[in-house]
Parts: sequence; structure tokens; C-alpha cells
Amino acid sequence: MATTGLSAPPTRDRPEPAVERRLLPRPSGRSIGVAAILLGLLAAGIVAVGALGISGPRIISSLDKIGKFLARSVPLDFSDPGLLAELTLKTLAVVISGTLFATVLSIPLAYLAARNTSPHPGLRWLARGIIVLARSIPEVILLIILVTLMALGALPAVVAIGLHSVGMIGKLFADAIEQIDEGPRTAIRAAGGGRMQEFVSGVLPQVLPSWVATVLHRNDINLRASAILGVVGMPGLGYELYTAILRLDYPRALAAAVILFLLCVAMEIIATLLRSMILGRPSGGRSLGARISRHAVAAPRRSGAAGLPGGAATRLSAPWNARRVQINVIGWLALAVLVWALWYAQINWRDVIDVWARIPERVSALFPLSFGDTPAPKMLGLVWETVYIALAGTLIAVLFSVPIGSFAARNVALNGAVHKSFRLVLLLVRGIPELLLAIILILATGFGPIAGAFALGLGGIGLLGKLLADSLEEVNPGPETALKATGARRGQIYASATFPQATPAFVGHIFYMLDSNVRAATVLGVVGGGGVGFVMFESASRSQYNVVFTIALMILAIVLVIEGVSMWLRKALAG
Repeated sequence: MATTGLSAPPTRDRPEPAVERRLLPRPSGRSIGVAAILLGLLAAGIVAVGALGISGPRIISSLDKIGKFLARSVPLDFSDPGLLAELTLKTLAVVISGTLFATVLSIPLAYLAARNTSPHPGLRWLARGIIVLARSIPEVILLIILVTLMALGALPAVVAIGLHSVGMIGKLFADAIEQIDEGPRTAIRAAGGGRMQEFVSGVLPQVLPSWVATVLHRNDINLRASAILGVVGMPGLGYELYTAILRLDYPRALAAAVILFLLCVAMEIIATLLRSMILGRPSGGRSLGARISRHAVAAPRRSGAAGLPGGAATRLSAPWNARRVQINVIGWLALAVLVWALWYAQINWRDVIDVWARIPERVSALFPLSFGDTPAPKMLGLVWETVYIALAGTLIAVLFSVPIGSFAARNVALNGAVHKSFRLVLLLVRGIPELLLAIILILATGFGPIAGAFALGLGGIGLLGKLLADSLEEVNPGPETALKATGARRGQIYASATFPQATPAFVGHIFYMLDSNVRAATVLGVVGGGGVGFVMFESASRSQYNVVFTIALMILAIVLVIEGVSMWLRKALAG
């Protein structure tokens, strides 16, 4: 009887066949490195929370004090509306002027910092170094120093906002230049064009939409930062907020904070609308500004798509259709706003000339590097406390922003009502000034790093949650559709298809927030939020600029390490 399906027994000539094993692919060194860094960051955040003494019972015990503070703050004090309107306009004028100053400085720096336009590697690294240095020194410290160089008024605040904003605007400008299509530049160079012609005709038209978006975003950030700058004398709503808190006039303080919040919301809507109108396509977001932009951009696009009247085949100039009219109107309105801002800010232009004579004295005062009256071990401990505050704040923001940001995404939320509700929560949280959060938490938990960590954590939920929600909505729907077709539940689709696609962007956002929180923790130390910020503030007040510069260099070193790790992670996750 034949035996089918049985293999012949092994012999000397026919050895026993090896058993086929299917093993999972070995993780690459890059994957191991990414996992190690992320686990290390999580562990550092947990250690920071423990070191600062943050615990559940302590948080719960503080809620009653926060409630009493808010109860003492109502009804809000909107008396003297004329003064409040004047302070609102002054805030806008100073912030817009500072953003304009940063934009003017960032254009040549970005040209030198971009790999494909920099005339020499040495100039490229010098420009990159200036950009990183500008980002590492908090604007409040710059303002303290500039107040001693210039008369009180708008000019020190404009310069401080401008110099600090170069750190972000210059970097993003340079990144946009490096991503252009080199074809137009090559054609202009082949035709005998110079460097300026290459930039104006070959580079600028490609990067202009991205640059406009960057400037509008930075102006929004500067508007929120104006609350902090009011601590050291920037005219406007921030100063009114701070002085009201010093007077324990909480109804007036919250009234100023509400106006600043509404101003931030209005600025975000205007920025979204302007970006859409300049690009000529509506925003794909779900915010109020995105919805307005879809109505504003649709009509010009329809009328501009009709072509030339009468079937004309050739024109020597662009037709004056609705699209061209819209762009020209935006340009002239933007110019009018900039001129108004420079005029209304009441800048003392004479100080711009006189300040140069005082700069050598201030530069010489930066050396020798010193910790001043603070012992070195204590100074290092305060710097580490600042890092702990940033780590704890980032961890808090991540823990809360994952669920909130996920439900704020349209493709994750259970229904439209849930999506809109969580989007509103993110908008409300994002509009609260960090200074107000810090002061409320200081009143609830006392002076120290806990208040600073929670202010950064709660404030970070708004930004990180929004970025996560946007990243989730932008994922490729293909894997989600495939899992849904197999009968997978909503949670399984989210865990297996939606969130994994958004992870690389989310990791980049986390490190961006950690970078920002290190600097923000330094600023919050000025109002008692713990860390090294208060020592910087006191040293600047006593004209010990070498101490300020020493601390700034230490913060700069930490920021550089975070940025280096972030760049490697983004590259590893993208590859």
C-alpha cells in the first residue's frame, strides 16, 4: 500500500531537512535609538514630576483655592472702556511692529543660513548660530536689558519681540528656502542673472506663501507673549493685567485677560483667512477661521477660472480678475496696517540712533562670566529645576492632549458634536495667557516650581492638542478604510491605523514643546514659578549682565541639545 504525504527517512546522502523558521525582522539600530530616546524622555518626565513633589492629593487640595480665587474675580471689571480700547490698540501696534522688525532681520539671515543660497559655509553656520541664540534668550530678559539702554516706551518691547522672534522666523524662512525647486534659479543663473535677481525672481515667489504663514503664526505667538512682557513694562493689556494683580484687583485682571484672549482668537481667524486668500485656496481645517476662508476664497476662484473674455489667446499682462484684485487689496491693507502700527506704537526713533553709543558698554558688561552672589551648586540646582519644570509641564501636556486632541479630530470623534466640543476646549485653553495661569496656580499652590509646571502643562494642552488633532485629520484614510472593512472597532482602527501614522509628527511636536517650555519656564520664574528665571530677573535688575549672560548660555546649551535630539528623531522617523 502506498503511503502518500510521507517523506523518506533521512540517510547519510540525504540529511534531515532543516525546519523553516519565520522570524520577525530584527529592529534596526535607528529604531532602537528612537525607542530609547522616547522611553528616556518619559522616564525623565516621571522623575521630574516626583522631584517637584507633584501628586494627586496636592492637586485636589489646590482646586478649592482656585475656586475661591475665581469667585473673588467676578463680576469682571470692564470700567473705563475707552482706556481698555486704547490699551488693546497699543498692544496690537507694539506686537505688529515687533513682528515686522523680526521679519526684516530674518530675510538676510535666512538667505545666509540656507544651504542652497549661503555664499560660504562659515557664513551659514554664523547665521544659524545667531538664529539659535536669538531663540534661546527669553524676550522678557531682552526687554529688561533694553530698558536700561533706551527710554521707557514701545521701542524696547518692539526690539525685544523682534530679536527673540528671529529665532523662529529665521529658522523657518531658511528651511523654506532649502526646500525650493532649483529649476528657476538655475535658469536665471544660466541667463547671466546675479544673486539678487536669483533671489527676487527664483526664490522669493516660491517661498512667499510659506513666509507669510510663518509671520502670521509668529505674530499670534507674540500677541500671547505680550502678557508676560507686561511684567517688565511693555505698554498695553499685559501691563494692565500685571498691575491689577499687584493691586489684588482680580476682577480687573481677569477683564484684561478676557480681552487678550478674544484678541488672540480674532488674530487666529484673521491669520487663517489671510493665508487662504494669499494661497488662493481655502483652508482644510475645521476652525472658525477655516470655514470663513472657504466662503471668502470660493468666489474669487470661481470668477478667476473663467479665463480671458472674448476667447483672447494672448495677453502681455495678467488680467484684472477677482483673484488679482483680492491680492492687491490684501497687499495695500497689510501695508496700511504696518504703517498704522509703527505710528500708533509711538516709537522714539531718536533712541534707535542714541542706543548704539551705549552698546559697547553693555557688551563689555557681559564678561567675565559669573554666577554673581549665588553659589555654583545652587545655581546649577536652579537650572536643573528649570529643566524639571519644563519636563513635568511637557509630560502633563502630553497626557492630557492625547485624549483631548484625539477627540478633537473629526476622523476619531464619535460625532460632530464631540469634535466641535473638544475643538472649543482646545481653543479656550490656548487663548489663556501663561502668566495668568501661573499667577492663579501660585495663589493656589504657593510660590515654587509646581505652579510653573502646571502653568506650562495646562497651557501646552491647547497647542499640543491642536497639533495632534490636525495631524490625525491629515493621515492617509486608506488603512482606516481597510480596517473598517474587516469589521474592526473604532478603538482598533485608532490604535492600528490612525495614531501610528500621526506618531512621527506628534513626536516632533513634543520636542518642539519641550524646547519652548525650557525657555518659558525661565520666564515664569520671574513671577515666582520656580527655577532660574527669578535669579535672571534679579541680576538684570541689579545690572549684573554677566550673570544674566552666563545663565542664558546655560539655557542655550540645553536648548541646543534638545534641538539636536529633535532633528535626529525627525530624520529617523521620516526614514
